[in-house]
Amino acid sequence: MANTAVYEQLNAHLQGHEADYLNLLKQWVEINSFTANAAGVNKLGEVTAATFARLGFTAETVQAENPLYGKHLLLTRHGSGRHKIGFVSHQDTVFPAEEEVQNDFRWRREGKRIYGPGTVDIKGGTVMMFMVLDALKAVLPELFEQITWLVMLNACEEVDEDDFGRLCAARLGQDALACLVFEAGHMHGRTFQMVTARKGMAQYQVEVEGKASHAGSAHDKGANAIVQLAEVIRHIHRFTDYENNLTFNVGTVMGGTVTNRVPHFAAAGVEMRAFDPAVYQQGITHMLALNELSNVGSANGDFACRVNVQITGQSQPWPINEATDRLLAIWQETGTELGFTVKREERGGLSDGNHLWAHVPTLDGLGPSGGNAHCSERSADGSKDQEYVFVPSFVPKALLNTAAILKMPGHSSLVAGG
Repeated sequence: MANTAVYEQLNAHLQGHEADYLNLLKQWVEINSFTANAAGVNKLGEVTAATFARLGFTAETVQAENPLYGKHLLLTRHGSGRHKIGFVSHQDTVFPAEEEVQNDFRWRREGKRIYGPGTVDIKGGTVMMFMVLDALKAVLPELFEQITWLVMLNACEEVDEDDFGRLCAARLGQDALACLVFEAGHMHGRTFQMVTARKGMAQYQVEVEGKASHAGSAHDKGANAIVQLAEVIRHIHRFTDYENNLTFNVGTVMGGTVTNRVPHFAAAGVEMRAFDPAVYQQGITHMLALNELSNVGSANGDFACRVNVQITGQSQPWPINEATDRLLAIWQETGTELGFTVKREERGGLSDGNHLWAHVPTLDGLGPSGGNAHCSERSADGSKDQEYVFVPSFVPKALLNTAAILKMPGHSSLVAGG
C-alpha cells in the first residue's frame, strides 16, 4: 500500500525548494569544469562539498591516477543502521572555457529549459542527488539517519579513466544495497526511462608498416601502407553486426608524408561497442585477427606490408542482469503508486555504471531529463542547439527517486539479493 501522506509531504518539500535547487545548479554551471581543467574541477568539488555539508556529509578528495586531471570527491554520512547506499555523479564536462566563450554557452533560462554547460550532463544529476537527500532528511529524518550515504563524484568520467570505478567499488564493499547513478534520464509526459544496461567499449590503434620508395622512379619497390590500411578498414567495416548490437567505428586515419613518396606508414583509431559480453569478446577476436592480414606489398615482391592491432582501452559491457532488474522493479512499483510509468532503457553510451554493476546492484538514469548533451553550438535555423535541462523534470523525478529509495531497506527481493 502506498504511503500517500508521505509522498505528498515529499512532493511539497521538493516543490517548495525548487528555486533553491536551481540556484545551486546555476552556481555549479558557472564553474568551468572541463576534464582537463583540473583547477576548475577541484573548485567545483569544494563548492559541492560545502553544499552537501549542510546535510551532514564529510568530504574526502582522492587525486585521479592521471595527474593531468582533478580530484575525485567522496562525500560520506555514516548512519546508525546497517544499510549503505551509494550515489554516483561526475564533476567534469566536455567544454573548454574557450569554447563556452566562443559559442556564448552559459546559464540561460528560456521557458521550461535551462541551457548551459553540464546542465543535464551531469550537474543537474548532482543537484538531483542533493534534492533526494534533502527531502529525505526533512520529511523522514529517522530513515535518513539510519542509512550510510556515500556520494561519489568522478573527476574525469568523460575520458573514461577506470580508477574511479575501482575506488567506488572498494568504498561500497560487498554489503551496499545499491549504487545509483545520476546520469540524465528521459522523461516523456509521465513516463520515465531508467538505464539498466550500457554497451561496453574497446578502443584500438591499428598501425601498418609499409616500405617507402620514390613514387616516380622506384614505384615498384614501394609497399603502400595506406592501401594496406584501406584493406584493413574494409574488414573492420564488415565486422559491424547490428542484429547483435555490435558496432565498429573507424574514427581517425592518418598516413603518408608527401605525394611523391610511396607511404611507409599509416594508422587508424577504432572504437567498438557491444552490449553482450560474449559478442564483445567476439569483436575483440575479430580485431586482433587482423594482425594476420597482409595482402598488399611491393610490386617487385620484396616486401609485404605488416599490420599491428593494439587494444588501447576497454570498458566492459553492462548487460541486463538480475541485480539491476530488482532495482528497476522497485522503481516501477513506486512509479505505479505515484501515477508514473517507468520503463527500462539500454543505452549505447558509457557511464560509471559500467565499472560498478558487477560489484553492487546498480541502476542508472536517475538524473533529470534534457537534451543536446555535449553540444555547445546553436544556429539561427535551429538545426543546432545547445545542451539544456528540462526544468519540469526535476521535482517529479526527485519524488520518484526518493519514494523508491524509501522502499529499499525493507524490500525483501533487494535485501535477499544484495
